Amino acid sequence: MAEAVVKRIKLGSQGLEVSAQGLGCMGMSAAYGFAKPEPDMIALIHHAIDSGVTFFDTSDVYGPHTNEILLGKALKGGMRKKVEIATKFGLDGKMSVRGDPEYVRACCEGSLKRLDVDCIDLYYQHRIDTTVPVEVTMGELKKLVEEGKIKYIGLSEASAPTIRRAHAVHPITAVQLEWSLWARDVEEEIVPTCRELGIGIVAYSPLGRGFLSSGPKVIETFSKDDFRQHLPRFQPENLEHNKKLFERVNKMAARKGCTPSQLALAWVHHQGDDVCPIPGTTKMENFNQNIGALSVKLTLEDMAELESIASADAVKGDRYGGLVTTYKESETPSLSSWKAV
Repeated sequence: MAEAVVKRIKLGSQGLEVSAQGLGCMGMSAAYGFAKPEPDMIALIHHAIDSGVTFFDTSDVYGPHTNEILLGKALKGGMRKKVEIATKFGLDGKMSVRGDPEYVRACCEGSLKRLDVDCIDLYYQHRIDTTVPVEVTMGELKKLVEEGKIKYIGLSEASAPTIRRAHAVHPITAVQLEWSLWARDVEEEIVPTCRELGIGIVAYSPLGRGFLSSGPKVIETFSKDDFRQHLPRFQPENLEHNKKLFERVNKMAARKGCTPSQLALAWVHHQGDDVCPIPGTTKMENFNQNIGALSVKLTLEDMAELESIASADAVKGDRYGGLVTTYKESETPSLSSWKAV
């Protein structure tokens, strides 16, 4: 397979340009059990930049806080000018959601300090606070843009109506959502809404949290603190069914001369030039394999085959099982009803 070239894409219609594939940094510090050695992670981030991947995704809740600090250290000096940093606010360490203006501002100031930067390229609301009208949260984010503290605004796990309301206050540059061969529900309303409004799409967990790389045996790598062991799709009663999806992807990948993870990632890339997947990894060899997905070419027939493999009944189990909220629980009060209280 030819060496992958990481092209640049326009994310949204406000001017943000990023590498066509980003790097999710969460697993370096949090969520999958334990933080990885800092020098190794900094080396991986530098290798990513040298390889043409310049779009880095973090959040104040990863660690909490330690992932932003790690990224800040890795991007010291001249590195900062070469990259686009995306971080998020809205989930605290107890996984409760806040979107009030005071909290928005305090989180932004905290992230700027930890990342050791003057301005955040893309600042997402990580989860939507259903007690505060999204217009109120967006009003504060708009002020932060005007003050030069953030360049572009994003939303994560927001419903189509919430995206429309937020976009009416200030243009949304990107919506982050889970999109992969085992998470396709966003294609119904959210993806078309983003496209109608000129909003870029950032696909997180494009490898199904490792399932589309390794299949059921991925659970053997889970440490006791890995949050994936609590997710419904990895439970024994669902895993047996879900392994059929992996087996079919694996078979097709062998035919195409690539790995199952490259095939799954290539499928996301082939959704369009307004989509940027951000697979996370802590291993250099996995990173190299992931950028190899950029040179996997899929025909219309290949896409149709993959979409039949990943049909609506292909996956059993909820994405989160109520552990955190998703776009399905992201409707906020109307501004008029909130003002009346």
